[in-house]
Amino acid sequence: MKSVLIPMAFSASMLAGHATAADTPVVVTSIKPLHSLVASVMQGVGTPELIVDGSASPHTYAMKPSNARALQNAKVVFWMGPGLETFLTKPLSDLGPETIVAELDEAPNLVKLKYRAGGPFEADSDEDHDSHGSEDQDHAHDQFDTHLWLDPMNAKAMVAEITTALSAADPRNALAYQNNAAALSDRIDTLDQQIKTTVAPVANKPFIVFHDAYQYFEHRYGVKVAGSITVSPETLPGAERLSQIHTKITSLGATCVFAEPQFQSRLIDTALEGTDAKAGVLDPEGTSLPAGPDLYFTLMQNIAQNLKSCLSQEG
Repeated sequence: MKSVLIPMAFSASMLAGHATAADTPVVVTSIKPLHSLVASVMQGVGTPELIVDGSASPHTYAMKPSNARALQNAKVVFWMGPGLETFLTKPLSDLGPETIVAELDEAPNLVKLKYRAGGPFEADSDEDHDSHGSEDQDHAHDQFDTHLWLDPMNAKAMVAEITTALSAADPRNALAYQNNAAALSDRIDTLDQQIKTTVAPVANKPFIVFHDAYQYFEHRYGVKVAGSITVSPETLPGAERLSQIHTKITSLGATCVFAEPQFQSRLIDTALEGTDAKAGVLDPEGTSLPAGPDLYFTLMQNIAQNLKSCLSQEG
């Protein structure tokens, strides 16, 4: 289902009203980073529901009955799109026309980067060459990397689209949404400057990541991702890939190899064996963090700080 892009055209009388909590529409979000942005825009009005909660990953998530009920009751649903949350494609297509489904990877003014292929970012012979999942997901991956929120400027573009959708669904609270969005955009600008300062001292040091989810962060801040352990987190890497990454660590002098909280750390240990590289952890989806308005900021600050901490180590 395509996103619903609705122009922000509201009369003064619509903006002046204020709905009660009971009148606030049910809002559902797919993953924690989006939930955090939506929760920030909705502060003081309501709280969005979250589908992929706890330490679960959208790459491996299976819908629960409670998730299906939430979608059926929703007035607005926010998701990235079929390239990331493939499991939502069919449930969202079954929703009626009265539900606003905002596919945020279609928001205006996004910077989109194609998935990388070749060398340390290519599948090895032991991996499924259809490793990105369904045909819909493969098609989306052929177009662009869906981890768009890892560039704060993309987050600001999504905030604008979130505000449009919420204001269309709940015009009596449109002014509150717009004011919250303005404050949130300012806070994101401050975050962006903080991250630039944090990673600047280590920007020239190459590192390896668990899967290739970080190129928006790399593109924004000039850090050097030298390769990934696996192409797709749904598919474990084979011996050829691990050997290739081991060689890459040695040849480039990669300082760190970063795991992710919800995937197997033993793969990182195997890739590190016999090298001088250190192990670290990056969490691009905030799986280890409590959901809420502050999650996006903690997620991004943690990535910057964990990169700096590991890449600054000597010997």
